[in-house]
Amino acid sequence: MSFNNLDTLYRQVIMDHYKHPRNRGMLEDESLTVEMNNPTCGDRIFLHLKAEDGIVEDVKFSGEGCSISLASASMMTQAIKGRKIEDALNMAELFSDMMIGEEVDTEQFGIEDVEALQGVSNFPARIKCATLAWKALEKGMENEQN
Repeated sequence: MSFNNLDTLYRQVIMDHYKHPRNRGMLEDESLTVEMNNPTCGDRIFLHLKAEDGIVEDVKFSGEGCSISLASASMMTQAIKGRKIEDALNMAELFSDMMIGEEVDTEQFGIEDVEALQGVSNFPARIKCATLAWKALEKGMENEQN
């Protein structure tokens, strides 16, 4: 597949998650809610997470932001739901590595769509948009453990 076709495909994947986000909403039962914002662009994410016995039982997000921020949150919720918290935090670290241009095996995320965000690393101003939900996950787990 040529670079232009791959770039177009990745844009379509990002726009699909932006226009039709997965796991958008709030959890009605007791859950951890973490708010993160990106003051440089105004993106704001609320991550709603329910964990039990070290497993992410359910996760949703709400908030507003750019297509990259919301698409990344949508992809993240798909990737971590049903996973061990330890694995979810490992994914957050891998995602951060990917955003700074490191080679990462995207199969570890369990959904192919995450690969579409690799190109964000070429736009430093957008990296914070892509990592916002993942940073909320890390912050929430850090607060939960303290």
